[in-house]
Amino acid sequence: MPPKTPRRRTLAIAAGMLVIVAFMVFGAQLFSAPVAQLSYTEFKAQIGNDNVASVTFTGTAAEGTLKKSIKDGNGQATTSFATRIPDFPDATITTLLDEKKVQVNVKDSSSGFWTTFWTFAPFLLLIGAWFWISRRAGAAGQGLFDFGRSRARVDIPGAGGPPRTTFKDVAGVGEALTELQEIVDFLRSPQRFQKLGGRMPRGVLLVGPPGTGKTLMARAVAGEAGVPFFNISASEFVEMFVGVGAARVRSLFEEAKKSSPAVVFVDELDAVGRERGTGIGGGHDEREQTLNQLLVQMDGFDPSIGIVVLAATNRPDILDPALLRPGRFDRRIVVERPDRRGRFGILQVHTREVPLAKDVDLDRIAGSTPGLAGADLANLVNEAALMAARVDHTTVQMDDFERAFDRIVLGAERRIVMSEEDRRTIACHEAGHALVGWMLPLADPVRKVTIIPRGRALGATHSLPAQDQYNLTEDYLRARLAMMMGGRAAEETVLGRVTTGAQDDLEGATELARRMVTEWGMSERLGPFAFDDSASSVFLGRELAGVSHVSQETASEIDSEVRRILGEELATARKVLAANRDRLDALIEALLKEETVEDVRVAEILGPRLAAGGAATVALAVRGDPGVVS
Repeated sequence: MPPKTPRRRTLAIAAGMLVIVAFMVFGAQLFSAPVAQLSYTEFKAQIGNDNVASVTFTGTAAEGTLKKSIKDGNGQATTSFATRIPDFPDATITTLLDEKKVQVNVKDSSSGFWTTFWTFAPFLLLIGAWFWISRRAGAAGQGLFDFGRSRARVDIPGAGGPPRTTFKDVAGVGEALTELQEIVDFLRSPQRFQKLGGRMPRGVLLVGPPGTGKTLMARAVAGEAGVPFFNISASEFVEMFVGVGAARVRSLFEEAKKSSPAVVFVDELDAVGRERGTGIGGGHDEREQTLNQLLVQMDGFDPSIGIVVLAATNRPDILDPALLRPGRFDRRIVVERPDRRGRFGILQVHTREVPLAKDVDLDRIAGSTPGLAGADLANLVNEAALMAARVDHTTVQMDDFERAFDRIVLGAERRIVMSEEDRRTIACHEAGHALVGWMLPLADPVRKVTIIPRGRALGATHSLPAQDQYNLTEDYLRARLAMMMGGRAAEETVLGRVTTGAQDDLEGATELARRMVTEWGMSERLGPFAFDDSASSVFLGRELAGVSHVSQETASEIDSEVRRILGEELATARKVLAANRDRLDALIEALLKEETVEDVRVAEILGPRLAAGGAATVALAVRGDPGVVS
């Protein structure tokens, strides 16, 4: 049984108190005998009928027992009764009691205090429990009246928290750190800049793909400057209650001003910073109120008090223009995926505490991981350490890194039982990818071919560029398309039929060909125009609202051009396979026998390549992933 958390313990105590209160309120009614409520006249009548056995007087209240049962208000038979007597003297009642020889008891009316206490005790207990729970929740920032309080997590230097993050813990983003160093200097000695008339930037926007280290860089700025770090996600501002987000923004800046100089970091700024008045219905009132309050707060604080707002987003195109103007976010720092040198530095940072074997070459690993961001490389190191521990290695070896890389890029191995026909089909498909990629000079060199099921794929061909490059040529992209089509072409050439195994290839190839036509102007028929704005229109709700910037005729021409390009590259793949049928058959047999073929073995089977592989990073062309086709 897991240990109880403070929140669970509080809920358990509250539930117990409610049970006690319910028992005190309703328990007497559930377990006590029924009592007949008599009027004063009925009480005197029962005495006259000689049906009263005993009576007890407490002030003006009387209760007792009857000799014969009567029915109470619910129709149940009972011998117990209760009544009220007038507070004026009534000699007849005393005479009747004496005549009928009724046992009479008298209690001091002061005992009514306890009756009153036990009557109100459940309500007092309930009120006390409510105050106790509110105080406990308030101490955790979750009280009934604490909706408007900031949910920011605060790291204060030297407060006994986790080790302080500095620029030494950040690698692969040298240019961005150079710009952030000036922010650190501002926080350390603002007078140095103020004496020349300069002012500290109010806000710095970090823009880059996920996993590139934007949050780590913001934390490092606070660590280098030695100031408190307020960390909050923009989605934590917005609640179901209107006005809560704006109140939390005010609370955040008030707390930051009390701790100035300080760094306020807002992650995923686009959660509240999206352009106002867009989307279905015109926008979201609570989100826009929160954004308005954020704009006011960034305008309102004095730069001399030493507060810098850092924010991160991977969608700067959808942010509200008022948020990006100077005076709010004065600077925009782009944080891209690291190059080879940057990846080497990141690997050095993440392997500080990892015992590495002598055969581990971090530079080689950096060269074989184009397109991977800092978070991906951290995950690679962690997976390699887990691989080494799984086989009882004392150090992490190069083989562990290779297996970890395959697991991340290709997926975990799935040892499933397949028929020989299915194995041959998969081997034919993957051999087609590999052969086309190997024989086309501009395609990326093949690193590994496998018919072992990994992830969702039944087989995979992994290719890597020779070096990082950020401008992709049309010839390279067409070679990439031909390689994608190689699997389907091989099925046609060898098996005389096609299977469903080319689904992912066709989807990726269609997307890439469409981007060539609509975004990069690589169509002679349509010319150098950008047609497709779906990336922003879908997000902002314009496409769902029926707004389109492409006519039906142009959309039809785009589809025709995409179909033409894919058809041409499928024909290229067929030609390559037909001209090298003997090599294709040899690679298929090697895959059926060995299941996984590395690049060295591929070279033995297919011979040397005609030229060096295309020097382009596939991550920049297709979804940011390394070159893997299945």
